Amino acid sequence: MSVLDSPDVFRPPTFKTRVMGWFMRRMPFLFRLARRAWPIPKVGGRVAVTRYDDVRDVYLNDRAFGVPYKENLDVIMGNEPFFLSMEDTPAYHAGRDAMLRVVRQEDIPARLAPAAEAMAEKIVAEAGGRLEVVDQLVRRVTFDLLGDYFGVPNPPNGDLRVWGTRLFEFQFASDGSKELLDAVKEIAPALRGHIDSEIARRRAAPDGKDDVLARCLALQAQGEPGYSDVEIRTALMGFIVGGPPQPPMVVPQALEQLLRRPDALAGAQKAARDGDDALLAGHVFEAMRFDPLAPAMPRVAIADAVVAAGTKRARTVEKGTAVMVAMSSAMMDERRLEAPDSFKPDRLPHEYIHFGYGHHTCFGIHINKIVLPLMLKPLLKRRNLRRAPGRAGHLRKQGPFATELHVVYD
Repeated sequence: MSVLDSPDVFRPPTFKTRVMGWFMRRMPFLFRLARRAWPIPKVGGRVAVTRYDDVRDVYLNDRAFGVPYKENLDVIMGNEPFFLSMEDTPAYHAGRDAMLRVVRQEDIPARLAPAAEAMAEKIVAEAGGRLEVVDQLVRRVTFDLLGDYFGVPNPPNGDLRVWGTRLFEFQFASDGSKELLDAVKEIAPALRGHIDSEIARRRAAPDGKDDVLARCLALQAQGEPGYSDVEIRTALMGFIVGGPPQPPMVVPQALEQLLRRPDALAGAQKAARDGDDALLAGHVFEAMRFDPLAPAMPRVAIADAVVAAGTKRARTVEKGTAVMVAMSSAMMDERRLEAPDSFKPDRLPHEYIHFGYGHHTCFGIHINKIVLPLMLKPLLKRRNLRRAPGRAGHLRKQGPFATELHVVYD
């Protein structure tokens, strides 16, 4: 079977992914030690930044710390530039501004939020009292919702869930294996061709549908810059690779954290039943703080810089150094968060760094803040929500990816 028509979202685990998972499970403890005793450790050619103030400083210092995404992204995009991998340049702003005209914040309350909740409700209602959360609920809702919104349907010769997740793994969590690279070299051109076909089809026979692709084509027809076929394809592909694979990682992790805390679960369920979406979001994002999307985000020093300048922990970071920005550690830093080990759903927005900070803040942050909690809302409204018996009722992961979590309810 070709990787293109494989139904398997994940590859079989490798030695490197098992090691990655083992290490990630121990990172909270290691970060706790580092914050206290060695807040900016350097091991080999890598530096980690663990305290809240220093994490924010690195995120905000775009002139010294860039993202190391271009090399892998070139493989995915066929060497076409994508603005989310760029530094703060005119090309970045032109690409971002073009997409902000078609990915609109008003779409969130008008379209995406109600659709996400309705899709999740249908799945929960039809599941018969037992549900697998990662794939059956969150991945299905996310890819169906965003694929429809972006105007990228399932390819005729494959599964967008599989293609998007494999490309995401290569971009952000690669184990460096030839097997993964070979898979990407099949999937990436196939996805580029699929989107190209959709662009040509929709331009030749407009169907009146209002989605991101249709909006791009309308602006293209008006002669607006930033909407060539290649620019549209690259942007849509970037959204598919960078967006839908994330909720199936982090939303089940949030539910796992709620299940570990009966009082927090009860509070989230009451908020869901009362229709208090703001309080529900407070519970979900506080749960995410205990197991965020990733323990740290990579950066690379593009110039010599000093982190924590003027303090005893100050460290000079030389150009070319790999930097791990530990936002998970920052969100547990007692210097800036009151009682970080306690579950507090009323924390202030600045205490969370779930979606990055500064220049490379997640492009979909506004969608995530509203839509992610709504994917769990119908499930949280159910009575007697609990873990399924046995191992199935506890979150399983492969490297950084949530793979399975079963719950039961009345």
